[in-house]
Amino acid sequence: MKKIIISALIGIFIPLLSVAQEDIGDECTNIIITKSASSTGSVSICYTCDAPFVSHLLRIPAADNEPGSFVDNFPIHGNVKVKQVAHSYAVLASNGIGHINEFQLSIGETTFGGRRGLGNNEGLHYADLMTLALQRCKTSREAVNEIASLASEYGYIASGESISIGDKEEAWLMEIIGKGDEKGVVWVAVRIPDGTVCTHANQSRITNFPLDDPENYLYSKDIISFAIKKGFYNKNDGPFNFSDVYDPADTKKKRTSAMRVWSVLRRTAPSLNLSPDYFLDEENTDRYPLSVTPDKKLALSDIFSLLRDHYEGTEFDMTAGERAGAFGSPNQTRSERSVSVDYTAFSMVSQSRSYLPDAIGGVLWYSPDDTYFSCYIPLYCNISEVPHAYSIGERKQFSWESAWWTINFVANYANLKYEKIKPVIQKEQFSIENLFFTLQASVEETALELSKDNPEKANQFLTDYSVNCGDIVMQRWKKLGIELISNFTR
Repeated sequence: MKKIIISALIGIFIPLLSVAQEDIGDECTNIIITKSASSTGSVSICYTCDAPFVSHLLRIPAADNEPGSFVDNFPIHGNVKVKQVAHSYAVLASNGIGHINEFQLSIGETTFGGRRGLGNNEGLHYADLMTLALQRCKTSREAVNEIASLASEYGYIASGESISIGDKEEAWLMEIIGKGDEKGVVWVAVRIPDGTVCTHANQSRITNFPLDDPENYLYSKDIISFAIKKGFYNKNDGPFNFSDVYDPADTKKKRTSAMRVWSVLRRTAPSLNLSPDYFLDEENTDRYPLSVTPDKKLALSDIFSLLRDHYEGTEFDMTAGERAGAFGSPNQTRSERSVSVDYTAFSMVSQSRSYLPDAIGGVLWYSPDDTYFSCYIPLYCNISEVPHAYSIGERKQFSWESAWWTINFVANYANLKYEKIKPVIQKEQFSIENLFFTLQASVEETALELSKDNPEKANQFLTDYSVNCGDIVMQRWKKLGIELISNFTR
């Protein structure tokens, strides 16, 4: 009887969730943590991919490729054939969007759109550029140049994009936008100062930059001349500002995008007392700094918390008062666009650590669905397989075998009695994540010992551990979902 009731509830509940999410657009949030800003000495790229699809985690293996061959081992989103390189590196990815490679290079993105008319009908998509860069590069600087080179050779079909790139030593923010009927992109990239934290959220963040500092700033040769030719910029306008020229912000963009930037930065560096005035579109207010020095170095738990933000504790808190939905839910009214949203496809936090061998130092902390009620699992960057449950699922077909659906179900069920269910889910979430934090040092110690005599055995050990972590979350979340149905029926 209990199974019949649960099946009936799912049959009613899941279609409602799917309908409610059909009108959601693609939006994302990124946070870049540099080496000296991290308590673990990690460069981290944090990425919420907020879009209505089921995430499929996959491993793209390293390969020696035949001369004259073309890329065929991940779905090219664009409409061109890309020449293969002699050797391509192993990559962990979701739905063809690369995350981290075997050399600890990691990548993320947010779409800023930019001026109309700069899209093209032929070329590579930003997801293609990201994945190809991970297959071909070992450092973030190399990745910046590779992305620029690929877009120049094959063209670019997406809109304006901010791309976070991090390796074991440094992190870069690259911003690109197409040239309309012309092939290629105009672009600029800035090295994020060590010891600082940067964030971007669907608004171009790079403003003025020096033209004579190639150590810290790279850009396309025609970045200014193209803007002048198109009438976007005149030298009488003052110093060239990439964001103002290629992605002029209106009131809506400030509210939805700059607001998230404000919240991440104000939580990272409370001492700065950053004002909400810019995202409220008050006159004569300055933009938020590209990066800030955190008041304290960030642990993984701090980073996860930043990705679970609904403006709690501020006047814009979506979980309290008039801005909240029933039972304090931030998802029912969507009074603001927060960092954490219930339509996230997947999110990730990378760790790239120079003091460990690549196969051990590179970790992708990954979870499908809503960051607030999901649970991150550690996936080492050169594992030979991924947890099966994280690689499957169809949006129109609920399945307890799919990690996305299982985590999605638990997160969405919370909206029925949010204030009461939230602590139940968070207790489980914190318990498992803290277990993974506690195990990390001993797991890596064991892998280091194994790697001295047998690197392949060490990698198999890390693969087994990563897969087991995924299995643990799946087992616990299935149980949790059934308990919520049993304990919180109306």
